[in-house]
Amino acid sequence: QVQLVESGGGLVQAGGSLRLSCAASRSINTVGWYRQAPGKQRELVARTTIGGGTIYADSVKARFTVSGDNAKNMVYLQMNSLKPEDTAVYYCWARWGIEYWGQGTQVTVSP
Repeated sequence: QVQLVESGGGLVQAGGSLRLSCAASRSINTVGWYRQAPGKQRELVARTTIGGGTIYADSVKARFTVSGDNAKNMVYLQMNSLKPEDTAVYYCWARWGIEYWGQGTQVTVSP
């Protein structure tokens, strides 16, 4: 079983930056981030596979970067040039036979 714990969410002004972290209980090579805004369905933000490729939602390309430190069982999401429409609960995601989800961390971007 895999446990995922996110941190780094908070309140930031538009144009600012935030770095989210996800601590996993084991090394996983297929990881990513999703988000869910009020009144909307959960959507993919970014996903990466070590030894494979990385995909980003069109809305975050060139602004967000997903990365990992496999030796430390960590996943990161660097968010730059934040916009109010980025406001959502962000979830760490991983696949290790089945899908796993973190508890979510709130990101609020003010105008």
